[in-house]
Amino acid sequence: MDFALSPQAAEASEKMWDFMRSHVFPAEPVWSDYLREHGENAHPPVMEDLKAEAQRRGLWNLFLPKVSGLSNLEYAAVAEISGWSPVIAPEAINCQAPDTGNMETLELFATPEQRAQWLEPLLRGEIRSAFAMTEPDVASSDATNITTQIIRDGDDYVINGCKWWITGAADERCKVFIVMGKTDETAEAHRQQSMILVPRDTPGVTIVRNLPIFGYSDQHGHCEITFDNVRVPASSLLAGEGDGFKIAQARLGPGRIHHAMRAIGMAERALALMVDRATSRVAFGKPLSEQANVLDLIAQSRIEIDQARLHVYNAAWLIDQHGAKGARSEISAIKISAPAMACAVIDRAIEVFGGMGVSDDTVLAYFYAWARVLRIVDGPDAVHRRTVARVELKKTPPYVG
Repeated sequence: MDFALSPQAAEASEKMWDFMRSHVFPAEPVWSDYLREHGENAHPPVMEDLKAEAQRRGLWNLFLPKVSGLSNLEYAAVAEISGWSPVIAPEAINCQAPDTGNMETLELFATPEQRAQWLEPLLRGEIRSAFAMTEPDVASSDATNITTQIIRDGDDYVINGCKWWITGAADERCKVFIVMGKTDETAEAHRQQSMILVPRDTPGVTIVRNLPIFGYSDQHGHCEITFDNVRVPASSLLAGEGDGFKIAQARLGPGRIHHAMRAIGMAERALALMVDRATSRVAFGKPLSEQANVLDLIAQSRIEIDQARLHVYNAAWLIDQHGAKGARSEISAIKISAPAMACAVIDRAIEVFGGMGVSDDTVLAYFYAWARVLRIVDGPDAVHRRTVARVELKKTPPYVG
């Protein structure tokens, strides 16, 4: 069995590491200082410099096989590297959530006019976008629960409802929302929902607030949004009426695995920091790296990271071979295992750092907050465990007894 990266993936990974060391890591303090001075939702100019450099190096839109030529398995190695700086690096190469999922959705379902208006600017990195599905009053892990209404009125659709945890909406560069709502409550349960494109500046769209995660206010935001008699042309509908659930399933599969890839990079950086701290800090007369309990933390972290990476690679390979539908159980499984692994590794690193680990003097506190959130976004762990179990229950084992 050959676990080596393909020549194309190895080349892309080498280019990505060079970009990270020469540009991304040095940009982290510049980024933070700018936000501290100009506000949490400001757009640091250094990002545009990074994007220009990434394009010059050919590190652009790598998540789209049709554009980059990389398979999902090959992209996994690059996405992991970007996870070492999960706030800056993905956007620098135009591979950031939620835009990746939205671009994949538009690639699959948009009309030529919709592609020209929204997909092309997104591919060029000129605008941002958001995906509005989750609602405050229902369990949105069950998409059939959503209550937002998308009602046909002549040549328009009229939208009413409330969404929250809408990632990216606080950024003024976010110009369009893909909104999921119900167009026909009398239809079969999975045919009631539709998706529609709503420009940010449409009358009746209100950004109510930016929701922090564990006290951190993300630069792009996770917002509560209300839609009050929002009117858009009927041509804004994605695919057809009743296709919303199908679109959601197509969109969320790749996005879930991208999160898992980046979670591995976060865990690797946490482990690197843990090792550095263990070798440089002395307690009870000897370096932490000579304390048996610290050695256990380091060893267990390495084992779990490597296990999760192989798990992700297997899911990516299955998507390449059979599509997201053919890797449904594996996508759910790595959506559970990779963030949980990252939480555990980051927590161990915090333990080795002590009080410094829960401050903002290292990336660990923010990494932990975001890794924990990853166990909820794109479906909570409990829902994905149910998916894995249902697939398992349908299998016929070679022997029982």
